Amino acid sequence: MSQSAPPPQPQSGPVDGNPYAQQAPAGVPDAPAGAYPPQPGTAYPPQPGAFAPSGPPAPSRDNVVLGLVAALAAAVVVGGLYGLVIGATKHEIGWAAVGVGFVIGLAAGKAGGRNPVLPVVGAILALGSVYLGQLIGTAMIGADQLHIGFGELFFQHFDVVQKVWKEDADPLTFLFFAIAAFAAFSGAKKAAR
Repeated sequence: MSQSAPPPQPQSGPVDGNPYAQQAPAGVPDAPAGAYPPQPGTAYPPQPGAFAPSGPPAPSRDNVVLGLVAALAAAVVVGGLYGLVIGATKHEIGWAAVGVGFVIGLAAGKAGGRNPVLPVVGAILALGSVYLGQLIGTAMIGADQLHIGFGELFFQHFDVVQKVWKEDADPLTFLFFAIAAFAAFSGAKKAAR
């Protein structure tokens, strides 16, 4: 019986006197003698003629209509919530105005992408949302004082609600408008990244 010799194995001992060096795996470009072995997960440069797979291109998020719809929906919802906060606490709260603006900007940027129109529209919608919230809060407070339903005061006597809001408006009221608009503008910019 004849025995065949085992195939040659790569050298696993010291290379050129360096006990830590190993030879590179097959198919990997030669490293200088004595170099450290490649770390697990190391990407090797593509070999000439080799196929280098690439993933699909990143999707482009630039849908203005979707961004506008998302921002409008967010403006209505957070405006109502802001009004509930005002009506429940009987105060305008600055952080809530920041939240109103940020949520609107976030919705616009995430849904619509990097379109430069969205931060501006988000800021405008934030102004309207804060105004709506302040009107809802005013109507809630007024309905409680007059012992009538909120819906009756808000929908049947909306002119009275606006008149009371106008009389109660002070510089802080308009500061909350500015805060919300700024938060919406910057939120849309950050969310679109």
